[in-house]
Amino acid sequence: MQSAQTSFENIRKDFPILARTVRENKTLVYLDNASTTQKPNQVIDAINDYYRNHNANIHRAVYALAEEATELYEQTRDKVANFINVKNRDEIIFVRGTTEAINLVAYAWGRAHVKEGDIIVTTEYEHHSNIVPWQLLTQEKGAKIEYIGMDDNGELILDDLDKYLATGKVKLVTFSLMSNVLGTISDADAIVSKCKEAGVLTLIDGAQAVPHMKVDLDKLGCDFFAFSGHKMLGPTGIGILWVKKSVLETMNPFHGGGDMIREVHKYETTWNDLPYKFEAGTPNIADVIGLGAAIDYLSKIGMDNIRQHEIDLTTYALEKLSLVKGLHVYGTKDITKRGGVISFNFADVHPHDVAQIIDAEGIAVRSGHHCAQVLMERLNVAATSRASFYIYNTKEEVDKLINSLNKVAEVFKL
Repeated sequence: MQSAQTSFENIRKDFPILARTVRENKTLVYLDNASTTQKPNQVIDAINDYYRNHNANIHRAVYALAEEATELYEQTRDKVANFINVKNRDEIIFVRGTTEAINLVAYAWGRAHVKEGDIIVTTEYEHHSNIVPWQLLTQEKGAKIEYIGMDDNGELILDDLDKYLATGKVKLVTFSLMSNVLGTISDADAIVSKCKEAGVLTLIDGAQAVPHMKVDLDKLGCDFFAFSGHKMLGPTGIGILWVKKSVLETMNPFHGGGDMIREVHKYETTWNDLPYKFEAGTPNIADVIGLGAAIDYLSKIGMDNIRQHEIDLTTYALEKLSLVKGLHVYGTKDITKRGGVISFNFADVHPHDVAQIIDAEGIAVRSGHHCAQVLMERLNVAATSRASFYIYNTKEEVDKLINSLNKVAEVFKL
């Protein structure tokens, strides 16, 4: 098992951006991985190779370049299926990201199945992309959106779910596998089990989880699953929607155009086979190939090793942060129930001020509401600062973060 700190330090050599300096010649310390991750040479090279050697449209021609491009593109579909343990590659749909994936479900499934009086259930710690599409749908249909609450440890109160399911009106329960603000890992097994017993479909937002831990969809048993490439070393603008085939076959297309059709006549059209029925137009070929390279990279390291590295790093960071004067850290203290995401606040210091001061030291963290204003309301704050870790981060970088936060405490006399 590759768990030694030095093994992960060697990984840093694959990420050219980590060698650069920022501000006044400060070494970059990148701690905004929950937003997007940096890219290794292997991903950059794969994209470059496509444009240099294989650039052509896919599925439409029989000449050499088109066949090569199609093969590279479809190889990624197989890699994705293997990575998340899906047996049927035709259930894998390429989209722009988690946001488009959830909107696709809300449009193509929701508008056909949700009616007046129905309930969509989500949680208080969701990203806006797993709230707004359901608000739009329920407003249009005269349905309701309800929330599973969160306790003071940042963990979901599943008694709320039981209450909603008991009404017999819930059509879908949708939740993040890992919170992008608190790092809380949802009890997906319990949620999916409760929903199955009630005959309710489940959608899981896996954007924060897939890059950081082993995800087995065959074991999870949900009906929809979405994640983004750019949070797992891949390019921006590419993501995955997985839908159980029996559900996918009940859904109408999300977009109309080329490649999603079988035949088009003046007054009628027949659809292409799955998954192409949901992939209209020229796709993001280069970045799909880049995602395939990212999956290869992560698979070589091993997702269990990545998870253990982040547990070690997060444990270390939480211990050090507890010593910073005036700092409050949000979320559970149980390291087995959280990922490598830590949100915090100084009592009277705005997170933007914190981020600006530590940015002068070359340290990149996110400040703001993190597209989770429902959660901010639950925490009774306007915003937080957030440090989030990945495979190339080190304890030495955590020490730099702590030193910079101590400077913040000094500046504001905390």
